[in-house]
Amino acid sequence: MSELTGAAPGMSDVAGDDVLVPPPKTLSRGALSWILHQGSRDPYVILITIYIFAPYFSRVLVGDPVKGQAAVADISTIYGLITAITAPLLGASIERFGPRKPLLGLIVAIMVPVLFGLWLAKPGGLPVSMVGAALIVLGVVYNWGDVLNNSLLSRAAGKGQEPVLSGLGYAVANGLSVSLLIFMMWGFVLPGVVPWSFVPAAPLFGINQAEYEPARLAGPMAASVMLLGPIPFFLWTRDAPRTGVSFLASLKEGVKLIGDTFANLKGHADVAKFLGARMLYCDGMTALLIFGGLFAAGLMKWGELEMLAYGISLSIFGVLGGLIAPTLDRTLGPKRAVQVEVGICVLILLGTLGMGREKILFLWTWDAATHPAIWNGPLFRTLPEIVYLCMGLLIAVFVTAQYASSRTLLVRLAPPDRMAAFFGLFSLSGTATVWLGSLLVAIATKVFASQVAGFIPIAGLLALGLIGLFAVKGGEREA
Repeated sequence: MSELTGAAPGMSDVAGDDVLVPPPKTLSRGALSWILHQGSRDPYVILITIYIFAPYFSRVLVGDPVKGQAAVADISTIYGLITAITAPLLGASIERFGPRKPLLGLIVAIMVPVLFGLWLAKPGGLPVSMVGAALIVLGVVYNWGDVLNNSLLSRAAGKGQEPVLSGLGYAVANGLSVSLLIFMMWGFVLPGVVPWSFVPAAPLFGINQAEYEPARLAGPMAASVMLLGPIPFFLWTRDAPRTGVSFLASLKEGVKLIGDTFANLKGHADVAKFLGARMLYCDGMTALLIFGGLFAAGLMKWGELEMLAYGISLSIFGVLGGLIAPTLDRTLGPKRAVQVEVGICVLILLGTLGMGREKILFLWTWDAATHPAIWNGPLFRTLPEIVYLCMGLLIAVFVTAQYASSRTLLVRLAPPDRMAAFFGLFSLSGTATVWLGSLLVAIATKVFASQVAGFIPIAGLLALGLIGLFAVKGGEREA
């Protein structure tokens, strides 16, 4: 694997109090492998939880967009609670055990068969409750993998390269997702719909659109990437050394370490403030991702073709978010970068609440009968659809950038000798109240029988988290 050349401006202490050297300008083979591993995990999020399978689950398996959004909220509440209880213990225990790769291998071994099994989720096939249980298992195990993979970021990176790896990891994730979505659209959804010469006349491999097979295929495709992507990671990325402590013993010590870590937060007040603020805004971001596809499909009445195009477009712009995050981190400092990223997401989200097939930003009505189509293509033919798409593209940029900058900010604030334990708390801050966000979405959706009402709590969580960041000291721009 060739090295990736890329300057990482900034200076880092490495040889003493007064000696400063620039970070390495190249990424090692282990660093590139970590990036690929991060990238191969996230198509599960794009294909399953956001754009393809979740809207299919809501629209077809549940059979009603409002009830489907409530059902997905209930599923998210359950796996959010399980993750909140287990992720901090995992992060603290693995710090005492040492190696992360054995458990990451086990996570792949669990997720891949379950993802392949989603192919069987068709009307009249697997019960909806069984499909929901599979989504819960995937959500919990994926979050465990995040704790383990994030804790290896500082080991995979050279000194001062953490922002670059963090941003490129999300950029590669979105790039792989775009490739999969484009392939699905070209090979399985567009055939028979458009007369374009470069599109196959019929879906590839005998895929049957009437049986919802393109949407069901999202599971096996995400599984294939997740199976192949980690191979370089397991070969070349440096793992934490074995400590000699058994895994069971490390669990016991992990409980004690969690107590110590929470106690030590008194000495790391700014880490505690950051994690508290992130608990709110990341909960909002997670809910925005989980329900964003459902919201677009229901509000704009988009089908499979529109959702694939929507996912492709947002994932492409998500790559941009991963690429600009390191620049924002270095230019503004990771704390200011997160504030800008979250603030922009709040403003755009409020605007999307005023959108619909026949209205734009609360104020302007749009009657398709009296307005000609914007263009003669097969999708996104009206002005409200174009405006909604553009707003979604901007959200994709800053949601992705926020995830990368938040991870960099924790690396800057947390003590290096307890990085895994603090990433356990980092995962807790992103998942401990995800059940609350999902619960609020479910309650608002059910009470008001409206998808729009269900999104109002998400905007509130983002705004509260943004306010909390102003209390954090540290994470400023480096000299």
